Amino acid sequence: MHQIGVVGLSYRHVGVEEVARFALPRAEIPARLPALRTLLKSAEILYVGTCNRVEVLYATDEGSAAGDCRADVFRILTGREPQPGEAARILRAWTGEAAVEHLFLLACGLDSAQTGEHEIAAQLRGAWEDSRAAETCGPVLDRLMGEALGMARRVRRMTAGVRSPSLGDLAADRVLQHLGGRPGRVALLGVSPMTRRCAGVLSEARVPLLIVNRTLEAADELAGNVAGEAMPLDRFRIEPPPLDALVLATGGGEPVLDAAALARLKGSAGLAPLIIDFGVPPNVDPATAQRAGLARVGMSDLIEAAQGRRLAQLVRLAPVRHAIDERLTHLRSELATRAIGPRLADLRGAFEQIAAEEVARALRQELRTLDERQRGQLVRLASTVAHRLAHLPLAGLRAAAVHASQDVVDAFFDAAQRGRMRAEPATDEVQEPKRHS
Repeated sequence: MHQIGVVGLSYRHVGVEEVARFALPRAEIPARLPALRTLLKSAEILYVGTCNRVEVLYATDEGSAAGDCRADVFRILTGREPQPGEAARILRAWTGEAAVEHLFLLACGLDSAQTGEHEIAAQLRGAWEDSRAAETCGPVLDRLMGEALGMARRVRRMTAGVRSPSLGDLAADRVLQHLGGRPGRVALLGVSPMTRRCAGVLSEARVPLLIVNRTLEAADELAGNVAGEAMPLDRFRIEPPPLDALVLATGGGEPVLDAAALARLKGSAGLAPLIIDFGVPPNVDPATAQRAGLARVGMSDLIEAAQGRRLAQLVRLAPVRHAIDERLTHLRSELATRAIGPRLADLRGAFEQIAAEEVARALRQELRTLDERQRGQLVRLASTVAHRLAHLPLAGLRAAAVHASQDVVDAFFDAAQRGRMRAEPATDEVQEPKRHS
C-alpha cells in the first residue's frame, strides 16, 4: 500500500467556493490526465471531482513510497505557485494504508455531505472509466478501485431495505416546499446522479418534469424513466418554458445560464422560479441570480442542511465502518505478503543452498565413504531440515510485514544479504587420516 497516495479537499475542510477553484471541467479531464500524471511524476493517476470534493489519487513506481504531493497538486490544478504553507493549509493528504482507508470511506458514502449516500460510488466509477480511457490507470489503481467499489456494493447489500440518504433528496424536499402543494413544473438541467435521484423523488410526488441536457439523447433517456419531457440546453437558454423550479447539476467550468437566459427564465414564469444549483463551480452565478431577482440555493446551503443528520447516519452505519476495517486488515495482509513474496522465496532458496553446500562439502570430505543410497538420504534430510528451519523466520516476516513499515522490512533483507556476503566459504581441504604407530 506504500505506493498509493491521495491529495484533495472537500466541504469538510474548506468551503464549496474553495473546492471550485481546484475543480477541472468535466469534459477536459480525460485529455488532461496524462499531463497531470507527468507533472506529478507518478506511474498512475485518477481524478475525482464531485459537487463537494476534488481528489487526486495516484500510485508511484513499484518500490517507491508515495510522498506528500500537496504543493504539486496545488500547482497543477490552480496554475499558480502556492504561498508558503498555503497548500498544506487547504489540501489534505493521505498515503499508504490511510489513503486506501480514505477511498473506502469515500466509496461507501461515509465521507459524503449526506452520510451514506450511494451516488458517490457512481461518480467514482465514472472517474475510473475516465482514467482507464486516458490510459493513466494501471494495475495498482485498478485493484484499488475494484476493492473500493466492491465495498460500496457490500454496503448496499448490508443496508438493503433502507433508503439511502442523498443531497438529491434534500433538493427535492426544497422544491416541494417551494411548490407548497400547488401544481408546478420543474426542470432538471444536466443528467447526473444528483438529478436522477431528484427526478425520482419528484416523479413519485407527481410533479411534471422537464429534463434539459446538452445532448438530447441523454435527456430523452431520463425523461422516459420519469414520464417527463426533454429539451436540449441550447433551446432552453433561448426559449425557457414557464417553470416553478430549476435544479442544475452539470460539470462545466463556467455558468451554463447567463444573465440574459435568467431574465428570459424569470419572464416566462408567473412567479420567480426557485434555483437549486449543485454545480461546483456554480452552474448559475450567485450574484447574477440575485440581480435577476431569482432565489438560489447552492451547495453550501444543502451541505449545511445535511450536517444536522450526520451524527445519526454515522451511528446507523457503524456496521459499515466495521466492515471497512475488516477488509483493510485482509488487504493489508494480502498485499504485504505479495510484496515480499519474491524476497521470501530468495531467502528460502538461500537456506536450501547453504544446506546443499554443506552436505556437498561433507560428502567430499569426512562422509566421502558413504554409498549412493546413504548419500541420497543425507541430501534429502538436509533439504527437509532447511525447509523447516526456514519456516519460522519466513512466517515471522510475513506477520511483521503486515504491521511494520517498508523501511523495517527492507532493513531486514538488506542485513540478511550483507551477512550472507560476509560469510566465510567452507573449506574444502581433505584431512589426512591419522597414522597410528
